[in-house]
Amino acid sequence: MRAKALRLLDDTTLCGQAQAGDRQAEELLILRYTRHVRRCAHPLFLMGGDNEDLNQEGLLGLLSAIRDYRADGTAAFATYAETCIRNRLASAISKANRLKHTPLNSSLSMDVPQLAAVLHDFNVIDPEKWVIEREEGREFAQLLAGMLSSIESRVLQLYCDGYSYREIAAQMNVKSKTVDNAIQRIKKKLRSVL
Repeated sequence: MRAKALRLLDDTTLCGQAQAGDRQAEELLILRYTRHVRRCAHPLFLMGGDNEDLNQEGLLGLLSAIRDYRADGTAAFATYAETCIRNRLASAISKANRLKHTPLNSSLSMDVPQLAAVLHDFNVIDPEKWVIEREEGREFAQLLAGMLSSIESRVLQLYCDGYSYREIAAQMNVKSKTVDNAIQRIKKKLRSVL
């Protein structure tokens, strides 16, 4: 009965109840905005991640909107939530493109047993497998190069170097929308190959 009554409430009232500790109100608000989070995350690309990672980041943005929203402000909850979601997604993509934590994530521990295990694994690597994987990587790069236009190749290079859409557009002297369209075409071509 209470769930039915909650469904009749507007987003701002639900948000106020969620901030007061009502878990059911918070869950209902999250359910209402889950589709919107997916819609915001769908056209984006997270280097080293997938769409589900972006959806989770968007949901974290929604949670922060629920916790931080003030009804006395000038923005409606829907507007505030969308801003928080999009900011969280942009922040996640920016962090992934900077590769900020790569040195920490790929470093070796100097702990003797762990270092010995890593060195043992290194010695067990099959040289034939390593050469085959390297060759497959080259073949994929050649296949991809043959599929991409010169603009798409340049956009992909700059994007992989961590530049934002705006920075790529400035370097190539084109509009941001041109960069976005090129990235969407690249994704489509990659999906067809993979």
